[in-house]
Amino acid sequence: MANLKEIRNRISSVSSTMQITSAMKMVSAAKLKKAQDAITAMRPYTAKLTELLQNLGGAVQDDVESPYTQARPVKRVLFVAITSNRGLCGGFNSNIIKEVKAKAANIDAATAVFTLGKKGNDILSKEHEIVGHNTAIFDSLNFTEAAALAQELMDGYAAEAYDEVHLVYNRFKNAATQTVTVEQFLPLVQQETANQTQVDYIYEPGQEEIFTTLLPKALKMQLFKALRDSFASEHGARMTAMHKATDNATDLRDQLKLTYNKARQAAITNEILEIVGGAEALNG
Repeated sequence: MANLKEIRNRISSVSSTMQITSAMKMVSAAKLKKAQDAITAMRPYTAKLTELLQNLGGAVQDDVESPYTQARPVKRVLFVAITSNRGLCGGFNSNIIKEVKAKAANIDAATAVFTLGKKGNDILSKEHEIVGHNTAIFDSLNFTEAAALAQELMDGYAAEAYDEVHLVYNRFKNAATQTVTVEQFLPLVQQETANQTQVDYIYEPGQEEIFTTLLPKALKMQLFKALRDSFASEHGARMTAMHKATDNATDLRDQLKLTYNKARQAAITNEILEIVGGAEALNG
């Protein structure tokens, strides 16, 4: 059995760790509330914009040529891997990395990766071609920077640097659940669903002009939504991971205290026995 000093040192170490994980949990919880409100408020807008764009696309697809809707033979695929700059968030980053590797391995075409976040870039750069990376996007997440990044991807697709672009990110559901999502970014694909309803809009100035104006904005908004989803998911995952770590540290500390008390009681008992034995020897 470890001596009392070693056990006290372990209790002190675990208690310090517990304080750190508890503080990180509270920080992530505060940031999560703001990030969750942002993505929740954003989803109805992006859903309606997508619906309008799909209706327009179906109406003008034979009359309008856009570089972002032109499908071509797939020779090179770009994956945009959205991870975080920091760890301590459970499987948040590793799930994205695994998904990118799996998708790249199952595609019969050349692949490349554009990394957003330090953790994904550190791992994926060892095995895949990295055509770009951005670790500062989450420092001050805003639409202007997301739009500039989306435009960079759109320009690369228009220049035929790659034939498909897919976003790989964690979609936020709640603090405990994040879903790994692979979403086609380019080319824009006309979605056909059984429940899709065609709305008879009155367009001004015209369908073609509105479509060509909205399409780039919709793509920029799609990337911004993915970044918002990932940002909220990161804090949810970190809050959950730190909550579990705090609980585990509490259990370990309690076990160590019990071990310490048992060891201390055994030491006291031994001392009493030695005193009694000494006294009996003197009396004898």
